[in-house]
Amino acid sequence: MSSIEIIVFGPLLAAIIAGLGQNFIGKTAAKVITTGGLFLACALSWPIFIAFLTGDEKAYVEPVMQWVQSGALSFDWELRVDALTAVMLVVITTVSALVHLYSWSYMEEDPDQPRFFAYLSLFTFAMLMLVTANNLVQMFFGWEGVGLASYLLIGFWYKKPSANAAAIKAFVVNRVGDLGFMLGIFGVFWLFGTVSIPDILAAAPEKAGSSIGFLGMRVDTMSLLCVLLFIGAMGKSAQLGLHTWLPDAMEGPTPVSALIHAATMVTAGVFMVCRLSPLFETSQFALNVVTIVGATTALFAATVGLVQNDIKRVIAYSTCSQLGYMFFAAGVGAYSAAMFHLFTHAFFKALLFLGAGSVIHAMHHEQDMRFYGGLRKHIPLTFWAMTAGTLAITGVGVVGIGGFAGFHSKDAIIEAAYASTAPWGGYAFFIGVFAALLTSFYSWRLVFLTFFGKPRWAQSEHIQHAVHDSHGHDDHHGHDDHGHHGAHDDGTAGYHPHESPWPMLVPLAVLTLGAIAAGYVFKYDFIYAEEGGTAFWAASTLYFNEHLIHAMHHVPMWVKLASTVAMLTGLFTAWMMYIRSETAPATVAKHFEPLYKFFYNKWYFDELYNLVFVKPAFWFGSLFWKGGDIGIIDRFGPNGSAAAVGLTSRLAVRMQSGYLYTYALVMLLGLVAAISWFMVQAR
Repeated sequence: MSSIEIIVFGPLLAAIIAGLGQNFIGKTAAKVITTGGLFLACALSWPIFIAFLTGDEKAYVEPVMQWVQSGALSFDWELRVDALTAVMLVVITTVSALVHLYSWSYMEEDPDQPRFFAYLSLFTFAMLMLVTANNLVQMFFGWEGVGLASYLLIGFWYKKPSANAAAIKAFVVNRVGDLGFMLGIFGVFWLFGTVSIPDILAAAPEKAGSSIGFLGMRVDTMSLLCVLLFIGAMGKSAQLGLHTWLPDAMEGPTPVSALIHAATMVTAGVFMVCRLSPLFETSQFALNVVTIVGATTALFAATVGLVQNDIKRVIAYSTCSQLGYMFFAAGVGAYSAAMFHLFTHAFFKALLFLGAGSVIHAMHHEQDMRFYGGLRKHIPLTFWAMTAGTLAITGVGVVGIGGFAGFHSKDAIIEAAYASTAPWGGYAFFIGVFAALLTSFYSWRLVFLTFFGKPRWAQSEHIQHAVHDSHGHDDHHGHDDHGHHGAHDDGTAGYHPHESPWPMLVPLAVLTLGAIAAGYVFKYDFIYAEEGGTAFWAASTLYFNEHLIHAMHHVPMWVKLASTVAMLTGLFTAWMMYIRSETAPATVAKHFEPLYKFFYNKWYFDELYNLVFVKPAFWFGSLFWKGGDIGIIDRFGPNGSAAAVGLTSRLAVRMQSGYLYTYALVMLLGLVAAISWFMVQAR
């Protein structure tokens, strides 16, 4: 087998062994097999990535087998390896391997560990299938595979009603997006006569300007197809309108949040748009839609993240916002900047999620930040790791010198939006700068509430339970002695958090390195590759806009400084409200109560969808169930037939009196009736 086949199919084999053979091999062997398989895949992925960076590797296709031969529809199962694939390989396998290792301790006392690790590996296989696809059907196979794995992992604790509800919500919302994706694939096949991605991209410019009938209107063909494909990306990447599943998905275990909802699955939509970027370049309308939706999502999610109290939900909305950045970068033509931010975001967002898991682990599964405080002295390694992640996501750095990962990738997106000649580039620029301010505020708010100030643990029910019952937990599983119990006089409810074990700290250390250095090390190759460099993106299907990259060099200095000023403003505001004056947040919330409630209730999207979609669906369901099914079909069908038989049998029973004269009377009446009938017939 080739290295790419081992990378892709190794996790699948591990998932099958761990999932189906758990009763024979035991939980330890299941963990070793799945984790070992992912570290092997990771070790094989980095050389491929480095080979493309240095220009020593060219794009190639690894055939696996013939798949479908049906009339005009013909395609094989092939693994495409190019620069885009290489980026996704290192992101997926690195984060997945570290999450597997992290889960050794985080899921230590869960009785269903083999099932959990099998699900993780199954997800990784599906994601690898998606990014190595050489045709749209194979991509859709991986697309649906990660949706299935997401459903299984979000609802992993299936005895928990909220986890089941979140899993169903994610599945249903993604089906809406997937319908658009399917229609887009159908339309592409109808127009191009193939589902091969290289063939489609090569023929796309010739189809620009054509029109098609749709819903009784004549619309631009390429605009329609690209918008349909983008609807699929909106669902998978939780963009505004199809975003409601992502925050609720935090009901799953924290390692799931890091793997699926921060670094990998939610980036599938961004990857798909970049993979098909030459197709999107044929429609300015579609690019405008991508820009508007992406920028508006960045603003929406950032405003909601300002007021959330659950540490995982803050990071979840942060993910939603950062995905918005990636999409509006693609919308203005800066696909390389979008992929660069996808790459750096994987490191610092996985770091923040796993760091949050370490905090939750230390606080006996308390997730409300209002019950934290003062943790930097108790879990210093977690504190420094999350601080590094916060410095990366907020874009701390010095113009002309360098900085943390987000400083290089997010600032490049903002500069690209300003330099772009796209119609909505200015909108994306200003939204991007303002969202950077909000990102800084809610990120530092999380750090200040969690690690600074006085301990507020005594107010937590989880901590109270931990004092009296060392097995109290929130996630339907526990860990061995999450804290040391003793008498304290500092209002900490007699609970002393302690640092996480090494299987959780090692992934934090590795991801911290990525959050610090990934931007500085890879910026040139990702964004400025065509300017005398390694021509990294030449070995891929990515559309590289040289004019835009050149224009980014000549943006005014105030544009380069805008995001830094926004970051410092957000940091200063968070410090004033959560360190300098702890009463300020309540005062501001009361003074701007309508706006606070609007943000806290997530712009009332859930309430709106419940009113417009959920309640009417339940009403129609009840109507057809009670009125149609029970009232008509069952009443006059099986239930009616059964009732008629019962009535007849009851009448027959009443006629069986057991008296001889009764039977003689019946026979006589029958004989008279028969003779009468024959006499009538004779006449």
